[in-house]
Amino acid sequence: MKHFVYATLLTGLLALPAQAADYKILAPAAPGGGWDQTARSMQAALQDEGISGNVQVTNVPGAGGTIGLAQFVNQANGDPTQLIVGGYVMVGAILTNASPVTLEQVTPIARLTGEYEAIVVPAASDIKDMAGLVEKLKADPGAVSWGGGSAGGTDHITAGLIAKAIGVDPTKVNYIAFSGGGEALAAILGNQVTVGISGYGEFASQIQAGTLRIIGISSDERVPGIDAPTFKEGGVDVSIQNWRMVAAAPGISAEQKAAILADIEKLNGSAAWTKTLADKGWANTYLAGDAFTEQLKKDTNATGAILKDIGLVK
Repeated sequence: MKHFVYATLLTGLLALPAQAADYKILAPAAPGGGWDQTARSMQAALQDEGISGNVQVTNVPGAGGTIGLAQFVNQANGDPTQLIVGGYVMVGAILTNASPVTLEQVTPIARLTGEYEAIVVPAASDIKDMAGLVEKLKADPGAVSWGGGSAGGTDHITAGLIAKAIGVDPTKVNYIAFSGGGEALAAILGNQVTVGISGYGEFASQIQAGTLRIIGISSDERVPGIDAPTFKEGGVDVSIQNWRMVAAAPGISAEQKAAILADIEKLNGSAAWTKTLADKGWANTYLAGDAFTEQLKKDTNATGAILKDIGLVK
């Protein structure tokens, strides 16, 4: 009888689901920006879908994410509960800041989302479209101030590419970097800069409210649900897509990496995440594991070439 009871108990214990992992996600930027939104959207979806029991988000802003990255590499080593979000902006910031810590020191898990760059002006601005912006840039590039994210990031790269495409010296671009979307937005709405440039999602609510006017988006073709012409329609032959990713700590085991990857794959396939992407206007550009690690190397090399081209890296 005892053996039967023990066997029953053992069977019951084995049948219990594995306990959901707890995670700490580091957003290496101030609240309000794309990385912060990504981290908090992941937090909500992981918890709502029961993939994780408890997810905490912390913000460590500065230097295009490289301050947060350095802290993560130094403090999270070997800890499978710790994750960091990052992306294209961080690739550029590592190069422009000559960061001693790079993405080669973390464990890449997956590219999650893609987002097009939007150029906006305050509703009262005399710039009505891309042609109006081009006219001002050609007349005096320094007189047009651009408010966006960190130096060397996607926003800065896009501004440089636009200048180059219209025959203006990209090194003359008057770019003002902000550490978070909230700060950049305040500067744009307060008329402290001529134009704002960032991912569409960071401006969406103000565009819809009519306080900001979108004059162009960096897609090849018009984006469904976004009422804006492409840069190309405005006579500027530039298209670019920002992307965001999640990485795990350095020094984790292959088994720990596989468990994290399984959780992120569940996140990517979840209803909560799918709704978040639709609500934020983010494209699902999911690419995981070794395929993402290879793509990350290619993107790093390509970004270095662009930054040299526009004078941000020697």
